Amino acid sequence: MPRSVAGIAYLVFMLIGAGTVFLIAHQPVSYGIGSATILLLIAGYGVGGITILGRARRYLETAFLSLTTFLLMVPTVTEILRRVPDGHPLVTDLKSPLLLGSQAALVVMLVLGLTAQFITLRRQGRSIPG
Repeated sequence: MPRSVAGIAYLVFMLIGAGTVFLIAHQPVSYGIGSATILLLIAGYGVGGITILGRARRYLETAFLSLTTFLLMVPTVTEILRRVPDGHPLVTDLKSPLLLGSQAALVVMLVLGLTAQFITLRRQGRSIPG
């Protein structure tokens, strides 16, 4: 829940993470990722107040906030693979099968995670008396 203590902590830490992209990143795409993350955070925390959306608010909130994690994980995994171990990185080319496989795994985890969350939200919606 975004308005819980854990939700507020998530917002603060994700803003710090997204903000550091602008200080550390050296690729132009990184600025887009940082900006998109901040916009999705704003959307994720703001969509709950749009009552006209009804139950869709919960699904949109979940999707937006899940995407924020995904967006910051892609450059994190990429940078780790391109820098570790020091002097002999696991990946030296952006088209490396290891890097592409890692990024594909992140996409699969996003899809599976969102699917599981949506199923849970749907079940919770059915148990709420209407």
